[in-house]
Amino acid sequence: MGQWLGTLGVLVALAFALTWLTVALGMVTKSVAGASNLPMPLILLPFLGSGFVPAGSMPVGLRWFAEYQPFTPVMETVRALPRSTPVGSNLVLALGWCVLISLAGYLWARRLFERKLVR
Repeated sequence: MGQWLGTLGVLVALAFALTWLTVALGMVTKSVAGASNLPMPLILLPFLGSGFVPAGSMPVGLRWFAEYQPFTPVMETVRALPRSTPVGSNLVLALGWCVLISLAGYLWARRLFERKLVR
């Protein structure tokens, strides 16, 4: 039961982080169409991680990117927790990425919001 709660916690943290990032991205744009399309590249990141293919089997450049992008530790953690297999440092990296993205998105959105209030 604890493994599933941990998995849910990581997914909630990722959703929270991506929400703040997309709020900031939406505030940067000038139109609704731009706000809906600007976060689209985020959809590709899981495909460039280790979610479908192990990073070790990728070409060197793609392997490097896959190992250091935010979705890889999240996917490895979500894969390992329900199976009760060792998570290693992936949990810390996943939560670290979530905190970093959340904080950056929040601070960026807040700055954009305050700038719009001044005008």
